[in-house]
Amino acid sequence: LNGERETGQDVRSGNVTAALAIANICKTSLGPVGLDKMLVDDIGDVTITNDGATILKQLSVEHPAAKVLVELADLQDQEVGDGTTSVVIIASELLKRANELVKQGIHPTTIISGYRMALKYAVNHIKKNLIVPVDALGDQNLINSAKTSMSSKILGPDSVFFAKMAVDAVKSVKMPVTVNGKPAFKYPISAIHILKAHGKSSLESHIVNGFALNVTRAAQGMPTTVANAKLRSSQIAMLDMNLQRHRLAMGVQVVVKDPDEIEKIRQREMDITKERIQKIIDAGANVILTTKGIDDLCLKYFVEAGAIAARRCNKEDLKRLAKATGGKLVVTMADMDGNETFDATCLGTAETVKEERVGDGELLYVCGCVGGASTIVLRGANEFMLDEMDRALHDSLCVIKRMLESNSLVAGGGAVETSLSIALEDYATTIETREQLAVAEFAQSLLVIPKVLSVNAAKDATELVAKLRSIHTKALQGDDTLKHTGLDLIDGVTRDNLKAGVVEPAISKIKSMRFACEAAITILRIDDRITL
Repeated sequence: LNGERETGQDVRSGNVTAALAIANICKTSLGPVGLDKMLVDDIGDVTITNDGATILKQLSVEHPAAKVLVELADLQDQEVGDGTTSVVIIASELLKRANELVKQGIHPTTIISGYRMALKYAVNHIKKNLIVPVDALGDQNLINSAKTSMSSKILGPDSVFFAKMAVDAVKSVKMPVTVNGKPAFKYPISAIHILKAHGKSSLESHIVNGFALNVTRAAQGMPTTVANAKLRSSQIAMLDMNLQRHRLAMGVQVVVKDPDEIEKIRQREMDITKERIQKIIDAGANVILTTKGIDDLCLKYFVEAGAIAARRCNKEDLKRLAKATGGKLVVTMADMDGNETFDATCLGTAETVKEERVGDGELLYVCGCVGGASTIVLRGANEFMLDEMDRALHDSLCVIKRMLESNSLVAGGGAVETSLSIALEDYATTIETREQLAVAEFAQSLLVIPKVLSVNAAKDATELVAKLRSIHTKALQGDDTLKHTGLDLIDGVTRDNLKAGVVEPAISKIKSMRFACEAAITILRIDDRITL
């Protein structure tokens, strides 16, 4: 066999070590007092972030088992948006415990089935005992969940301001859909556009009801606002083509005998583009956005028509705008008959399109879209801060979306984990087979979250976790008022986190448990590594 083969315990230990190494990187950035990581890549670009998924994406991980954890964080980021760090920490802790059990001579298959039993029990326990339906609480808890999600990020100190903004943004993109024959609502996060503009303080960020594009009008003679007088709205044409003087294609040679003909060819070249533009304007467009260029000759026609034209727009932005305004991105004007036409149904409509000054540059605002779109314009001191604000805001938006769609929440701050841990320990003692040991270890591993939270907050972890456990034991024995008790990391005490407004979507907790467990099992099943 060409290559090398590692088997049995060696591989397992190697995998667990790699997973722990990855988790240790993320560990210190968990929780409201977590610290940030500064990542410098090979060109010297700096990323400063607190977001587990971003940290792991930037590390180019070689080890195959560690890659599983990186993908895990990425999956959590796509599915739930928040809780990427905790997923990785729980998964690595499960692995570490499992490895200890294997060393004691318990077969991996037993451990895997024990973990599966524990997971099933845990999810049921959350659903039965810990979930609070959102309808009971109203708007405030959306803001609370957003604040909880932001508390560990750079927006933490200003979370009241940003949470409100995030909730407004998500609500503004509400779309009715039918799920299994019932009317429901979905909140597409992609319809919320986040623009970053330098300058001012982060508290001067604002939300625009509509769409903001980071482009300026192409010529000074154009109006700064457009609202069609007859229709009281602006018609937007979104193009993905060049509006430049039509030149002959490469390799085409024209032999001209008469010098007058050259002038005619030139004139025709100009007219071709002029006709194109005329067709677009005749279709009723008074805002023209293109991803390619528009040259000066063509700008003249737009200025005369009193339209706003902007060139070199971002294609992704235009696709979103097309969705929001009900238009289409037009790639070519050729129709089936080989002539050039412009179809008026491709135009998007909006109430007004105006150019405003923000910071050092101008932005084009498209207000009053049909499809409901909103833009958050972030302000901040420097690039790093803006990027990190963008990431933090994205996490919160996802959390609010999950909250609105699933309508249930749980208390945060280690409450769920501790409660599960106690419940699982009780459950473990009722199992008569060897899986009992695996379930008990699963219960222990969940405590890693409150431990890491309190260590990051520079509090006495052992004491706080012991307190939490005793309170949750009482809660399980029948005192229902205590079941939402979690940590208060600023003062280093335990408190009712539901009352304190530290809440998370239940779906995020359940999913992160599932993902962590699956990832741990995936890595645990490996007992042989062959490098070819």
